[in-house]
Amino acid sequence: MKDVAALAGVSLKTVSRVVNRESGVSSAVRERVERAATRLDYSHNVHASNLRRASGRTGTVGALLQDVSNSFSASLLRSLEDVARAQQTAVLAASLDEEEGREIALVRGLVARRVDGLVLMPATSRHEYLAAELRAGLPTVFVDRRPHGVDADSVTVDNVLGSRHAVEHLIAHGHRRIAVLLDLATIQTAEDRLRGYRQAMAAAGIPVDERVEVSDLRTSEAAEHAVHAFYRGGLVPTAIFAGRNDLAIGAVRALRSLGLSHDVAVIGFDDFPLADLLEPALTVVRQNVGQIGAEVGRLLFSRIAGDTSPPRHVVIEPTLVVRGSGEIRPS
Repeated sequence: MKDVAALAGVSLKTVSRVVNRESGVSSAVRERVERAATRLDYSHNVHASNLRRASGRTGTVGALLQDVSNSFSASLLRSLEDVARAQQTAVLAASLDEEEGREIALVRGLVARRVDGLVLMPATSRHEYLAAELRAGLPTVFVDRRPHGVDADSVTVDNVLGSRHAVEHLIAHGHRRIAVLLDLATIQTAEDRLRGYRQAMAAAGIPVDERVEVSDLRTSEAAEHAVHAFYRGGLVPTAIFAGRNDLAIGAVRALRSLGLSHDVAVIGFDDFPLADLLEPALTVVRQNVGQIGAEVGRLLFSRIAGDTSPPRHVVIEPTLVVRGSGEIRPS
């Protein structure tokens, strides 16, 4: 930095303001400092700068999501990154894959690296292991699933309502034999979506057949096999509600291979790219990922800035997007 200051003909403090993007420097001086830094191959040492800051901030936040290759997690991460970028903050992201030990190890690693805040889509069912960090003031926002055992900010979707809307839509189109495909039964979102399914069936006076309630499906291939099993076993549902986007993909593949794409209605929970280009186009319960990410970012960075108000729990209502597959009537 001294070399940059000498070459640019400015003080060391001016160089510090430029590299830390602080105000109080004219555009002409800023440009001169940046030219000098480029000429000298100067690279700002963020870690050293953080050690000098009175706030102790590192300019990083952690985001632990279930699977960043899944379109929902990926879109959520991108939305969070947009908020973080405006705060000149980097996001350290990782996938948890519903593994409790992985979650705890990654959280500890991020805490050891002194991230300024944490966004967590938990794999664990209890979160007391975070109590010490929360007491110490680590800003933490739970997303998609609410905390249990501790109190912290959260942003979730009304999964019961979204599931109920989907099944009510199928019932309104004449369906009575409606199968449901779900993630691990231990996951809060899967449990809520099953509850919404059952509520809609009960409200319509339709008995639930547990043989077409299939849980613990982790992949699209597993969903595909489950749908084939329905028809091999003579259960013959006229509609399928898939409780996750990749499970909907598996259901669509199975129906296509069986020649039933235009005979069996399908509604998926979570939208995904190209869902509208399927034949028929897929009706979905859409979570507003942009809104979810913006709410998570708003809560997180307000805590980082010093907000000490009681934890807030934001619940966002999903919407049913009608495209064609959910409107097929039973033959």
